[in-house]
Amino acid sequence: MNEQETVLLDSFCGDLGLEIVFAGKGRVTLSSYSVSRPGLQLAGFFKYFDSSRILVLGNSEYEFLRDLPQKTRRERIKKLLSYHDIPCIILSRDLPVLQELIEEARLTGVPILRTDRITTAIMNDLFFYLNKKLAPQTTMHGVLMDVSGVGILLTGHSGVGKSETAMELIKRGHRLVADDSVIIKKVSESLVGTSPEMIRYFMELRGIGIINIKNMYGSGSILNEKEIELVMELENWEEGKTYDRLGEGTLYETILGVKVMKHVIPVKPGRNLSIIIEVAARNFRLKSMGYDAAQELIGRTIGR
Repeated sequence: MNEQETVLLDSFCGDLGLEIVFAGKGRVTLSSYSVSRPGLQLAGFFKYFDSSRILVLGNSEYEFLRDLPQKTRRERIKKLLSYHDIPCIILSRDLPVLQELIEEARLTGVPILRTDRITTAIMNDLFFYLNKKLAPQTTMHGVLMDVSGVGILLTGHSGVGKSETAMELIKRGHRLVADDSVIIKKVSESLVGTSPEMIRYFMELRGIGIINIKNMYGSGSILNEKEIELVMELENWEEGKTYDRLGEGTLYETILGVKVMKHVIPVKPGRNLSIIIEVAARNFRLKSMGYDAAQELIGRTIGR
C-alpha cells in the first residue's frame, strides 16, 4: 500500500463532487483506507481515535452537536480539531455548517467540505476513491494501449519499436494510455495502468521527436487509465529460437502479485505488429468467453 498520498483540495473535491466551505491547508493528506463518523468523539470518547481518517458528519452527528449546550459543543469541536492531521471533515445532506466548526477549523487548517449526497453514499464514494488512491503501485517501462477494449501493456527493450507500433494502433482507431512510463496500481485484484501526469498524452518517436497524441489525433485517441489484461513483450527475432505457433503454452507475468497473460512477439522486418496485436486482443476476448482455437484444432486432429 502507498503509505501516504497528498492531493490538492481542488482536485480532491473535483473528483468527488464536493463543495469547499473552508479550504484550510488547501490539500488533503490520505493515509488510511477507512472513513469515520466521529459520534463517539463528539460524545467525549477519544480513546482509539484514528485521526488519519476522513471524517463524515451526517444527520445524527449534526443533531447531537446542536442539542449540546453551546459551551460543551465548542469544547467537543475544539478537542476534535486539535488533531491537526485530520485530512478533512465532510458534511453530508447539505447540512448547515456550525459556526464553532468553522472557527476552530480556521485555527487548525483542517478543510471543511460539504455534499448534498446522503451519508452512506458519500462514504461509499470515499471508500472506492481511497482504495484507488492508496493502492499498491509500481512503475514499468512500456506502452499501455486500449486495443478493441482490451488493456495491452507493450514491453521490450528500448528501441525495439513499442512507440512506433503504438502509433500504428492509434492510426487504426485504438487509444493510448501511457507511453514510455506506466504507473500500475493494484486495485482489488486487478491492475490499473495510467501515465505520469507530466508526460500524459506525449510520445517520443526516434527521428521525429516529441509529439502530443491528443492534439494530433483528438481526444478519442487517448484514455486516462485502463485495466491491464494482457502483456505483449516485443523482442528482436532470434534465429534458431523456437516461438509458440499454436498458443498451447500460456505464459504469465506477475506484477504486484497479480498474474497477467503474456505473449512474446518476435520482431523482424515485414511483420505487421499492429495487426498481430489487434488479433491478440480479439483472441483474448474469445478465450475469456471460453473459446480456444488451438484446442478446437487439436480436437479436430485427434478426432480424425
